[in-house]
Parts: sequence; structure tokens; C-alpha cells
Amino acid sequence: MQSWILAIRPRTLPAAIGPLLIGNMLTIELEQFSWLIAAVSMLCGILLQISVNLANDYFDFKNGIDTDERVGPVRVTQSGMLPAKAVRNAMFLCLLAALVVGSYLIWHGGWPIAVLAAASILGALCYSGGPYPLASHGLGEVAAFVFFGLVAVVGSYYLQAGNTNLTAWLLGSAIGFFNSAIMLVNNTRDIQTDTKAGKNTLAVRIGEAQAKVLYQSFVYLPFWIIIGGFLLGALEGWPVMLAGLSLVLARNLSKAFHNNTGEALNPILGQTAKLTMIFSVLFSTGLLIGLVN
Repeated sequence: MQSWILAIRPRTLPAAIGPLLIGNMLTIELEQFSWLIAAVSMLCGILLQISVNLANDYFDFKNGIDTDERVGPVRVTQSGMLPAKAVRNAMFLCLLAALVVGSYLIWHGGWPIAVLAAASILGALCYSGGPYPLASHGLGEVAAFVFFGLVAVVGSYYLQAGNTNLTAWLLGSAIGFFNSAIMLVNNTRDIQTDTKAGKNTLAVRIGEAQAKVLYQSFVYLPFWIIIGGFLLGALEGWPVMLAGLSLVLARNLSKAFHNNTGEALNPILGQTAKLTMIFSVLFSTGLLIGLVN
């Protein structure tokens, strides 16, 4: 059981929970809001995140990327804690479960949700596997921005409201940048081993110095986005004000990321995921306060 817990990487799950929380909370005042839709979309997102984690563990081992030189957290396939076949089967099982759970969402949301579901499953498989692994071609951060930002927030909003608006797109972009930052920490930590394995992540392509600058952009841009949304009249004051409190954590993480390298970045990975969750919870709390007032 401990091995499987390591395999699903619980510290990364806020990357899926945060955007779905915000996407659903943005619609809580609507008459047609459904707690069932919110719960099912949350479960589907978590299953997809676990699928991505298992796929990454399996494909990086099969492609010779994860070796004994790895400085990141233990990978269950590379370390021999779990057989590669078992991890592969668990990946497909999670994807199947996500499809089964998501079938209700597809039935409810129609063809746009069906397209997003197909793209999400394909993205989970192609992040580390397939003939053109996204992570090995510098597109990991882009995939995180799209799927765990725009797709998650705007898709969950559409499921509840039946349409989209500027607010959903702004919040999807904000959360997308946070989740891109999680990916960037992971890839910056692994620059040396990824370079040896021929895995050309964005961090490998631009180098550690530029990756540190980019990380700052990723963790600060969400705050500029919500401030801009407030000035445009798309966001209300309470959510923006409360979410802004997490800027303190973003600043601390930016400094820590700048001053550390290699294995020392491991704690920052989990803390960046917490930043996504804290921002999402604070923003959602602000939405509830605004609703009450």
C-alpha cells in the first residue's frame, strides 16, 4: 500500500483539485448548480492526475530516463518497489475509471465535454509516452497550463453553467500558471539526469538560470491576472483580496527556488502545489463571502 501511495504522488493532487474547486465555485450562485456535478468532476480530475503520475513513472523507466542517479522522490518502477507491468496496468485502470466516471459528465455536458475528455485522456498518455512525449520536447509546462488550468476551470464552469465567460478564462489562466510552476520545479531539479537521458524539457532547453526567472513569472502572473480581472469588472473584491494573501507564500517560494538547486528543490515542488491549493481555497472562500453579502 505504501508503494502505491508513493506511485500516485499525493503531493501533486492539488494540481487537479484546485482548478476544479474554483471552476465549480464560480457557478455556486446559479440556480442549476449541482453538487453531484461538482463531486463527479472532482473525482474525474483526481483520477486523471493519478493516471498522469503513473504514466510518468512507467514511461520514464521504460525510456531509461529514471536511473539510479535520480535526485527526485522515489519512483516505484525504477526502484523496483512495484513491477513495471503493475504500474502500467494501474495507469490504464485509472484512465478507464476516469472515462467511466466522466461518462456522466459527457452525458450532461454534451459534445464539448466529450472533446475535452478525449483530449485529456490523450494528453495523459502522451505526456511521457507515445511517439512524441510532450515532456521530452519542452511542452510539459504548456500541457499543465492547458489541461490543469484552462480545461479544468473552464470545463467545470461549462458543465455547471452551460457556457463560459471571461471570469472562467481568467481563473483558468491563473491556476494554469501555478501548475506550470509545479512542472518547472520538477524539470529544473532533474536538468542533469534529463540531459543525460536526452529528455529535452523546457528547463533543459533554457537552462537553470532562465528557469529560475521563469518560475518567478509563473507564480506572480496569477496575481496580476486577478488584479486585472478586478479592474475589468470581471472579478469581485472579496475573492481577489483573499487570494492575494497567498502572494506571501509565492514570494517565499520564489526566493527559495532561486537559492536552491538539485535535490534541495524537492520540498519546493510540494509547496508549489500547496500554493495552488491555498490560492484556490482562498479565492473560493471569497466567492462564498460575496454570495452571503
